[in-house]
Amino acid sequence: MRNIENFNGNWLFRHGFDLAHVNALQAGETVRLPHSAVELPYNYFDETDYQHPFTYQKVLDWRPDFEGREVSLVFDAAMADSVVYVNGKEVIAHKDGYTPFEVRLTPHLKRGENLITVKIDGSENPEIPPFGGQIDYLCYAGIYRDVWLKLASPVSIANVKIETPDALSEKKTVTARVFIANPEDRSFSGTLAAKIRRKGGGDVASTSVQVSGSETMLTLSDLTGLELWDIANPALYALSLKLETEHGEDVVTQRFGFRTAQFTPDGFLLNGKPLKLRGLNRHQAWPHTGYAMGRRAHEKDADILKYDLACNIVRTSHYPQSKWFLDRCDEIGLLCFEEIPGWQHIGGEVWQKESIENVRRMIERDWNHPSIVIWGVRINESQDNHDFYAKTNRLARELDPTRQTGGVRFITNSELLEDVYTMNDFILGNEELPGNNRGRVVLRDRVETTGITRPIPYMITEYNGHMYPTKRFDQEQRQAEHVTRHLLILNAVAGDSNISGSTGWCMFDYNTHKDFGAGDRICYHGVLDMYRIPKLAAYAYASQGDPKDGVVLQPVTFWARGERNIGGVLPLIVLTNCDYVEVKFGEWPAKRVYPDKENYPHLAHPPVVLDLRNVTPEEFGTWGRVWREGTFTGYVDGKAVKTLTLPADPVPSTLDVKADDTALRADEKDAVRVVVRALDQCGNLLPFFEEPVSLELSGPGRIIGPADHTFKGGATGFWIEAGDEKGKLELTVKSRRFETQSVTFTVN
Repeated sequence: MRNIENFNGNWLFRHGFDLAHVNALQAGETVRLPHSAVELPYNYFDETDYQHPFTYQKVLDWRPDFEGREVSLVFDAAMADSVVYVNGKEVIAHKDGYTPFEVRLTPHLKRGENLITVKIDGSENPEIPPFGGQIDYLCYAGIYRDVWLKLASPVSIANVKIETPDALSEKKTVTARVFIANPEDRSFSGTLAAKIRRKGGGDVASTSVQVSGSETMLTLSDLTGLELWDIANPALYALSLKLETEHGEDVVTQRFGFRTAQFTPDGFLLNGKPLKLRGLNRHQAWPHTGYAMGRRAHEKDADILKYDLACNIVRTSHYPQSKWFLDRCDEIGLLCFEEIPGWQHIGGEVWQKESIENVRRMIERDWNHPSIVIWGVRINESQDNHDFYAKTNRLARELDPTRQTGGVRFITNSELLEDVYTMNDFILGNEELPGNNRGRVVLRDRVETTGITRPIPYMITEYNGHMYPTKRFDQEQRQAEHVTRHLLILNAVAGDSNISGSTGWCMFDYNTHKDFGAGDRICYHGVLDMYRIPKLAAYAYASQGDPKDGVVLQPVTFWARGERNIGGVLPLIVLTNCDYVEVKFGEWPAKRVYPDKENYPHLAHPPVVLDLRNVTPEEFGTWGRVWREGTFTGYVDGKAVKTLTLPADPVPSTLDVKADDTALRADEKDAVRVVVRALDQCGNLLPFFEEPVSLELSGPGRIIGPADHTFKGGATGFWIEAGDEKGKLELTVKSRRFETQSVTFTVN
């Protein structure tokens, strides 16, 4: 029977690598995986600090249950250029930093202690994608995903590809292509039994076949009473496979869903119904730890996209991401565009061969995720390369004919070898360039960007981002323009049936190389900051959600007469999914203002915009008059559902400390986010509050990053990481203008 055990604890870690010492346990720091070889400061660091070799070692004691079984280690990913040694002998090398690899231990194990040594090289090797050119993101060194100890029978199940060829029929079919692992090439015969189960229990169907070769096919047909996987109802099923041979038994369970997904010249269809895709791009990075965060952090990002930002799709830019993130997308109904590693640069023959293998690794790992609707098989923003991209597309279609391919470019008139023309359109903002006489263009016409006159599937994969980087603590007018640019594109995409949808650049700010960003090693391109705290532009997305799932009422203002050029707060954007908003300024009567369908006719929920079309300057306090508080009330179906008051004289009143959760798990590298906000007397963020805040933590855990913070735009964030022991964690947060706050966490 198969056993999968977590193998993350008690690794010894040290800087540097010496081949002469791979057969002996060296002195080092004891760490738990996932692990970042170097934890960087929030900004102003030297990214070359991790661009050298590191050593990880762990002793694996022989166990009686190893006898007669296949023993291996499965690395979910390590960055990068990994070499694994067992008892001093090199067993495997794996160059890619984003896909899993399995280390077969069986022929190398001895009774007693067995030394596992892993060399990780953080150098940017030009023969490994995405390296070789410049990259606008960091590839943090370390064994940054989970490692598992796997025990299986000598003949076992290696992989399974599940397909649902008639998902929309009343009577459905499931096919499973099952691949057999037989590393010792033993002769065998046996039975492969399959069972489909509903989430929560209950069998749907079962079958069995005889098996004797390296792969076999299973079919379960005439299945009735099954639900489709959809963004509103992500119904999941489990296919359980049991292989029995004279060499033992093996059981594997894979989740899947019944759904169809198709990009067409007239838009995207999910289960045969039109769906306008609206989403953002995501990097898998966090402050300080880089890539090395556990399951909870990945799942939280998916939840933020789906529930806080009302997105229905995410692009995993620019590489395959954690299985925890993709599993969560399956569970909550968040569609995914997944792509191979790379950024603009295409290397030589060895590099391209590795990239083609990345296509294979990505698809074979993730082909059963119903959330994934398209494979990105082109290096992000690269130039055309016919022979190379003919191979990546051919392989993707051979491995998975059920999904279309895409290739993200930013050049126009690019050769289309993929099924979907996926385009980064950064035309908005080009009106500011010298010599540009086109004026403000929100998106280019599809024919202009593609040069193809026939109808083709088309999707916008990036926009805004570097064209208008905006910090959460930037002045109000810049933030209002940031909001406007996102609204303009969301509106343009929603109104064009030729465009399947869009993913904006990007979900949150991220650390980058010295060649990019704001000079402090941060790209401020997100609608959230690196702590996942929303900028005002985040509510442009959130407001497109159904008010039944959460009412959004967010004025794009700091509510002060002298913050903007000239003064005042007009024009004032109110991001909302309410039917209308009543606005009251001081003693003036409340005024009802409806969504701006004139300028945003295609949005499900246009913003309310207060300008000279619906208010007078006098109603909002002309220069020299006494400034008054503002009250905003949102109405849905004629009922007041939310009220927000912006005081005329905001003062620091509350130190708001909120943790995403207070229950943590020991022995798991579990980390939970905490956000600290300085609030005024009406509960609003104080956008210019920048005083120090100190953190103290007692108990079995740690604060990731420094214990002393400075508020940025009235807020800051950090993560609390549980240790290996159970117990209580007590977090104390102090700032001189507020009462001290504390939060208690339980580690189980």
